[in-house]
Amino acid sequence: METIKAYLERKRDELGLLNGCLSTPRHVPCPRSVDEVIRTKFQLTAALRAEHALHDWKATETSWSATASPTSGPFTFSYDYQRADLKVNGPSFYEREHGCSSETIYTASGMAAISALLLAVTRIVAGADILVLPGSYGETLELIDRLVPELRLVTLSLTLGDALAGAGAPRILLLDSCVSAGAFEAALRCEGSGLDLLIFDTTCFAGRSGRIRRVLRWARRSGIPVVMVRSHTKLDSLGAEYGRLGSAVFVRGSEEGAGRSLSERLAAETRDVVRLLGSAALPAHFPPFVGTPDYWALTKRRVAAILRNGRHAARLFARELALLSAELHFTHGLYVTLRSRHPLDEAGARHAAEAMSRDLGRDGFPIRHAGSFGFDFAATEWFHNATTDEYSVRVAVPDLPTELWNDLAAAIAGWWRTHQPVTGE
Repeated sequence: METIKAYLERKRDELGLLNGCLSTPRHVPCPRSVDEVIRTKFQLTAALRAEHALHDWKATETSWSATASPTSGPFTFSYDYQRADLKVNGPSFYEREHGCSSETIYTASGMAAISALLLAVTRIVAGADILVLPGSYGETLELIDRLVPELRLVTLSLTLGDALAGAGAPRILLLDSCVSAGAFEAALRCEGSGLDLLIFDTTCFAGRSGRIRRVLRWARRSGIPVVMVRSHTKLDSLGAEYGRLGSAVFVRGSEEGAGRSLSERLAAETRDVVRLLGSAALPAHFPPFVGTPDYWALTKRRVAAILRNGRHAARLFARELALLSAELHFTHGLYVTLRSRHPLDEAGARHAAEAMSRDLGRDGFPIRHAGSFGFDFAATEWFHNATTDEYSVRVAVPDLPTELWNDLAAAIAGWWRTHQPVTGE
């Protein structure tokens, strides 16, 4: 259990890390409240972005100045017109795996990364089946269904059996970090040697998560080439949403062979797709505070706090909202979803999320209606399960001191129970 005093001291260190990236750091005293933490954090990151623009004023889209040397903290960049040939040198957002080499292609968002990768796949792996687990990210499934028809979308059941075994067509597994814990574990219990490629969306896992290591070990045992795609807007900027940034990391084993060749070809093709779509990353969106030991230590502590709060919330909602809980055990542990007594559509779920945040915010709780997660406040938004076509309300668990979060979670349960329509209404 983390006390408010310990929490505010930890947040002082986070603010100090951000503040230390300014050329002229400000006087930032130890915060006295959660609201002050949130306000100061977003003010400091806004100042960092503004300072970046002023410092790198020559680093334009057309790269007209030969003296431009764009940087962002530990990251350095080189590129020509429209960043079509963007090269990035800097720290990894992941733990560097022993015995593996990799190539990283940065994009303007997580969806840009997976879009470019899937288009590249169609150029190299013809007529492939792409296997997805129930509950995979809805926009990714929509992307495949509507814009990448060359890939046959196959939604697996929770009892996977030999679903990952070899077949006539090439087989690609899309393993998404936003699926339920049961689905994720079921996949890792399967024999995967029949797969031709693993696309691993790590967005909902911390960059040094043990689950990422488990998946890479599983793939290595089965000899599966791996591409990790990620949105860095979520967990990689200390909850401050520094900028829109995504990546595709092509993980290669140490041995030569068909898998390594496929990885290299996919990387080259993906780089070309990013160029043609104009979806390369912006240097200004790379957080300048990434990569230091302090950054990793603070990130580890804040993600651990979110996961701890998530377990508390899951137990509370299972007890208090047993019939009104949609999913309490996502494998990432970062959010839960709540259902209504009567089916919701998108507008109804959005309205419920807005109303709950407004009402509980008026009561002084740190909760906002916001379409993301990993903040220092609870975030509510509508949620669509693309597998079941059901709408619910997502409650993203915040990095808050234990007692305050427990009080807020109880208030959420009370609000949700009170505002459900009565049976037969």
